[in-house]
Amino acid sequence: MNTEPHAILETLISASNRLIRTAAQHTAHSMTSATARTLSILSSDGPLRTDELAAASRTGQPGMTKLLRNMVADELVYRIAEVDDARAWLIAITPKGTDAMLAWRRDLADAMAPLFDDLADDDWKAIETTAALLDEKSRREVVFA
Repeated sequence: MNTEPHAILETLISASNRLIRTAAQHTAHSMTSATARTLSILSSDGPLRTDELAAASRTGQPGMTKLLRNMVADELVYRIAEVDDARAWLIAITPKGTDAMLAWRRDLADAMAPLFDDLADDDWKAIETTAALLDEKSRREVVFA
């Protein structure tokens, strides 16, 4: 494995995406990745306008509007009137949406568990340390060049 920092980050991103994709295929959950991603964004960032949510999810606004229509019908999110713009709405996660997101994450962890059941205690400690570091870094506000 290449030990250059950039190569390590590439491996981390690739492996993380592959693990999530593989785990999602082995759950009984019917939630789409777009729904899970949207719930996660709203959970971490708070209420957002549709255009902001589309940008955060890296999708088009028409697609996000359609997704949100279904998520509102499923009571995973709700609309809040935007006080600064009577034509706009903020989208927020509901308690049902939070529960669904947490269940999705538990199901992913359950699906991935067999891949890691042979790890030694030192390996688990390394993963715990790495997970805490990644969680902290992912919550920072970063200005990208």
